[in-house]
Amino acid sequence: MRTMDAIITTPEGALASPAAARNRAPILAVLRTHLPARGRVLEIAAGSGEHAVAFAGALPGLTWTPSDPSAAARASIAAWAEAAGLPNLRPPLAVDVLDEAAWPQGPFEAVICINMIHISPWAATEGLMRLAGRVLPVGGLLATYGPYLEADVPLAPSNAAFDGSLKARDPAWGLRDRDAVAAAAKAEGLALTRRAGMPAENLMLLFRRVAG
Repeated sequence: MRTMDAIITTPEGALASPAAARNRAPILAVLRTHLPARGRVLEIAAGSGEHAVAFAGALPGLTWTPSDPSAAARASIAAWAEAAGLPNLRPPLAVDVLDEAAWPQGPFEAVICINMIHISPWAATEGLMRLAGRVLPVGGLLATYGPYLEADVPLAPSNAAFDGSLKARDPAWGLRDRDAVAAAAKAEGLALTRRAGMPAENLMLLFRRVAG
């Protein structure tokens, strides 16, 4: 599981992320406004699984399917899910955005991706957009969360330092330019429809599929 966060192992064997605990409420507030009341949601790079449990519990009309290419992450997701016992939370899938053979069949009404784009190579962002373009129906939602570079917004010192730490860990990682992400989405029939400012200098970018 790729993360820059401190990870704690619970007595039940699940992984706990302090960042997930901090950001799930503001992320959920945005999702409540833009997700449909019913439908299927695919979460990409679900990590520890805490978001999946929190969001599935808060949005019972949605069937939530978490996924992660990491076996350790999927084990953590399964542990959190077992403890929660939510009927609308599906078992985690082994989805890698760089491996199209591992992609699930759609349609999903929404695809959610939290804190992956900056902790992965650019090819992963392109893969995310291709996947979303494939599994979303017209009007379907792709929601991403994390820090971004923006030409028209000064870079916060905290994000500049974070970008440096990411690149020191892996030169292929780092904050992505918002407009470049939007262009990659547009190439797959997805239009950027909302930029939502979030705590700690993060953003949610919301895209809708507008073309087949």
